[in-house]
Amino acid sequence: MSWRLIRLATILVYLFMFTPVAVVVVLSFNPSEFGTFPMQGLSLHWYAELLRNESIVRAFQVSLLLGVLTSIISTSCGVLASLAMVRYDFPGKRWVSTLLVAPILLPEVVLAVALLLFLRFLNMPRNFWLLLFGHVTFTLPFVVLVVQARLVSIKREFEEAAMSLGASSLQTFFSITLPLMLPAVLAGMLFSFTISFDDVTGTLFWKPGGMETVPTQIFSMLRSSISPQINSLAAVMVVITVMLPLLGMGVARWLASPRRRKTPKRAQHIA
Repeated sequence: MSWRLIRLATILVYLFMFTPVAVVVVLSFNPSEFGTFPMQGLSLHWYAELLRNESIVRAFQVSLLLGVLTSIISTSCGVLASLAMVRYDFPGKRWVSTLLVAPILLPEVVLAVALLLFLRFLNMPRNFWLLLFGHVTFTLPFVVLVVQARLVSIKREFEEAAMSLGASSLQTFFSITLPLMLPAVLAGMLFSFTISFDDVTGTLFWKPGGMETVPTQIFSMLRSSISPQINSLAAVMVVITVMLPLLGMGVARWLASPRRRKTPKRAQHIA
């Protein structure tokens, strides 16, 4: 009886969370301007209006550029930081590990205000690079945690076997270490892109005037009026943010499949 109640409560919670999202997606196909039920058919009219709206297209361009740059920088720095934390010992290692994870522990509003006030103290205006720096700051810990979890499970003997055969540290990394932790690297990259693409709290504090991302564009459209284009724009965001993690999971499973594990088998045979 208790398990039935838990299952029922779980179903109700999921319905409460995702029913509004499903309603928004359904209303995005409503040809009516007022979003009334029952719907008088299905239409892609409001999606076509999105393509003709210059401000929305510009916001998509900014969000995509920001997300790609954030994922590249966060993943590169996260992989290097994970290697340093897992493979090496140095003074202050615990402090560095705490600082890397600290942005997750802080509320995003506090982090956004703190960074904004610090840059105000330095007399630095808000610009795109400040926005990029802020997104990297709170996406980097997620990449570090994902890559570290994968790197801990990789045996050091594989790398030692390659170096004993004359491979340099750089060759060992690209030939042995990186292929083994590639699923985690790709997962961290997609994760950081999704977080950056969806962020609205920090972006509102860090973005310069006249620049909008997709979430802040939706926020500004809601403040002025309730347009049917908001439903279509929100539906597009839902598709992007749902499909990317699913794609990442598929790629990670494919890379981790036994058919793809040729490098570790050779290294284990050598060892």
